[in-house]
Amino acid sequence: MPVIITLDQVLQDRGLSGKDVAKRVGLSETQLSLIRSNKVRGIRFSTLARLCHVLECAPGELFGYSRDDDDMV
Repeated sequence: MPVIITLDQVLQDRGLSGKDVAKRVGLSETQLSLIRSNKVRGIRFSTLARLCHVLECAPGELFGYSRDDDDMV
């Protein structure tokens, strides 16, 4: 998949645990884990906004993109 989730790096840079962030964002640890492992097909903008608020970042810091024409169908 060309979209790369960089949430783990942001958490590490800020010295935060997934458990703490999930609680502050209002997600279950399982939901946050699924996002972190790129096993979700989408994310609500409201969830993204809460993540950015808690982590004091912009959406572009949580996601990257690697062009791979083979992934595009």
